[in-house]
Amino acid sequence: MSSLPKPLHHFGTLLRFCIVGLTLALYVGNAHAQSVKENYTKLQLMIPMRDGVKLYTAVYIPKGNSQKYPIMMNRTPYSVGPYTAEGFPGRLGPSLLFQQAGYIFAYQDVRGKFMSEGKFINMRPEKELHSDATEVDEATDTYDTIEYLINHVPNNNGKVGMWGISYPGFYAACGTIHSHPALKAVSPQAPIGDWFIADDFHHRGVLFLMDAFSFLGSFGQERPVPSANWAPSLTPGYPDAYSFYLGMGALKNANEKYYKHKVAFWDEMMEHDTYDDYWKARNLLPNLKGSHAAVLTVGGFFDAEDLHGALKVYRAIEKQNPGIENSIVMGPWPHGGWSSGPRDSYGDIHFGSNTGNFYRENIEFPFFESHLKGVSTTPVAEASIFFTGSNTWKQFSSWPPKETQKAAYFLGNNRSLSTMRPGGSSTPDVFVSDPANPVPYDNVKQGGRRSEYMIDDQSFATKRPDVLSYMTPVLEKDTTLVGSIQADIFLASTGTDTDLVVKLIDVYPNDGPDAQTNPAGKPMAGHEMLVRAEIMRTKFRKSFSKPTPLTPGAVEEVKFELQDVAHTFKRGHKIMVQVQGSWFPLGDRNPGKFMKISDANDSDFQSVTNSIYHTDKYPSSIQVGILPK
Repeated sequence: MSSLPKPLHHFGTLLRFCIVGLTLALYVGNAHAQSVKENYTKLQLMIPMRDGVKLYTAVYIPKGNSQKYPIMMNRTPYSVGPYTAEGFPGRLGPSLLFQQAGYIFAYQDVRGKFMSEGKFINMRPEKELHSDATEVDEATDTYDTIEYLINHVPNNNGKVGMWGISYPGFYAACGTIHSHPALKAVSPQAPIGDWFIADDFHHRGVLFLMDAFSFLGSFGQERPVPSANWAPSLTPGYPDAYSFYLGMGALKNANEKYYKHKVAFWDEMMEHDTYDDYWKARNLLPNLKGSHAAVLTVGGFFDAEDLHGALKVYRAIEKQNPGIENSIVMGPWPHGGWSSGPRDSYGDIHFGSNTGNFYRENIEFPFFESHLKGVSTTPVAEASIFFTGSNTWKQFSSWPPKETQKAAYFLGNNRSLSTMRPGGSSTPDVFVSDPANPVPYDNVKQGGRRSEYMIDDQSFATKRPDVLSYMTPVLEKDTTLVGSIQADIFLASTGTDTDLVVKLIDVYPNDGPDAQTNPAGKPMAGHEMLVRAEIMRTKFRKSFSKPTPLTPGAVEEVKFELQDVAHTFKRGHKIMVQVQGSWFPLGDRNPGKFMKISDANDSDFQSVTNSIYHTDKYPSSIQVGILPK
């Protein structure tokens, strides 16, 4: 990410990827900015909202042509600078195709960020009904902005498109809520959906420590007056994340050592440690109603931040807006990875084609051209899905596909994995979850969080005694898994709370064509590719709103979703499932006690022993969807 402006480098991996869609567009070099300046006229507007607050908006209009253009709009909390009449970005739009084709582009600082007035609220709650004509949320701010643009920006054709990646994807999704009639096409890309259940900062009740701490160190600071500058980060630099966060100790030490209560949202997260009204109000999904626009939701199967949001936003819009054009694209990408580059590989895995180019040229650009300019194009499929393993694009009339067949893989004796339900009794498999020696989320010494962990080799974890690995025999035929994966684990613990991590892994053969080399020339023999993984805090096994302790020694069922996959396990490979008790420092450590973890002291953390059962009475499994050949 060398093209990022220097002040942004120390904010951490999460921030760099959150702003990829906009930052790559705005800072790619002076030569490109000069080209934009030569071909576009810039307007700097302060657009009034219904409550009187004004939002800074930079508008770029093609020069030298009297024809009318549609408006492409992006709303963001990550800055739409440069903030001078002479300052121009290096690129406009979702891709260079839009800039070349001729569009008006409008970039807006959302309420309370950078040069816009008002107070910023994280995941501002959306409202179905407003108490009066001046009550605002992100949907009303979008509506008011569009109304102003179509009436005040010259040479527009009265049609508006909207897109955004990550947080801007959330704002794009908000634009669909009781949308403005001029808004014809919207593409929420890696949108945040629900910040407690499985997007960004929490997964199944577990705080995603590394992401939250590094991101909020700058982004989370209060802004007393409009400013073009980022706040200096409160987060120190560190070469090894595992050692740094282990050394930080109990969660409360983040404030005592670093934040000093200067980050209000961090304090709110520490206070609201269950799925209470605070988090429910910030769940965007139930509010995605009243869309009059066509919607194209985009996500990456290896998105470390908002895979959940993309999948759930698509489903919520589909359910709550019958009759509109609603589509989803899921590719083999990290967070925002579809917005630039060929994307013919990621991490150790080849994809066999330029998946990024294919998406931008054959799906995204035609979608907007059709709805905003009336260009005749092939209609976008309901679901355009890239399957890793087989490295193929497939199109479906729904996602998951209607032809999906349900199946289960059961954990068994001798660390086996089989579609046969276990019979009789057996000795449970036991591991110790030690908060002083948690299982690392990857095998690379690095300061920021590595996004590649979503697709990394898991052989480092297989070797640990606190990781249980279950594996099928060598597959005699290709097996394609689609849709959601559900973990259903029967557990007995010596603690009153513990965490469970379940991973789905593709084990490569030791010989044959699949065991050759990765993009960097590394041999792939015996490679253990992570396909999907998720963590669950067991005190939330019955309810995220009302946690309940485990009864030490009692066998309890823990069920949770691992999110969707589209992956073919090739003939000659094996399917592996791993179970472990920590995923550090991705997730915060569990003290092994039923308590409010943000109040825990260093002395509260204790080792617990966890037993995983696989009997006829307690059949631990993962439940999957299989796509018939």
